[in-house]
Amino acid sequence: MARGFPPSSVRPENARSFGVIDFEPLLDSEHAARLLGIHPKTLQKMARRGEIRGKHVGKLWRFRASDLNEWLYRQELAS
Repeated sequence: MARGFPPSSVRPENARSFGVIDFEPLLDSEHAARLLGIHPKTLQKMARRGEIRGKHVGKLWRFRASDLNEWLYRQELAS
């Protein structure tokens, strides 16, 4: 299982200087699932059930790498 880093709750003071808060490129289901080593449909089911954070954009699911990392961290703590 891939090891993640603990989520960072510390934000630099100038993080909001450009009016964009926490912008991060989104990954599609295929790429996100590949990072986790699971099937894209499994990842989509997990997102629908609320087990992992994802955004539904039209008919497609999108995921932040930081959300995947946070999920991995929580899984590690639970085991």
